Amino acid sequence: MKRLTAKKRAGLQRLAQRPDSEIDLSDIPEIRQFPADAVIGKFYRPRKQSVTLRLDADVLAWLKSSGEGYQTRVNAYLRQLMTKRVS
Repeated sequence: MKRLTAKKRAGLQRLAQRPDSEIDLSDIPEIRQFPADAVIGKFYRPRKQSVTLRLDADVLAWLKSSGEGYQTRVNAYLRQLMTKRVS
């Protein structure tokens, strides 16, 4: 990706300082309902961070018994719990 020139950066900074009320959205249709085939967050890939986690041996055995990818499953289980708690 090319770096922004100083002129383009200054232009973007001026735009960012304008209040939302000055932005004309009349040519952009409002989305009232997502299409049935819409996939939200398809291209979102959160940054991963390496951690050390101590689990009970039986819990780890259960996770590994489902095959490869147990760390991905742990992450999915925790994300599911997180979203239940937030909403």
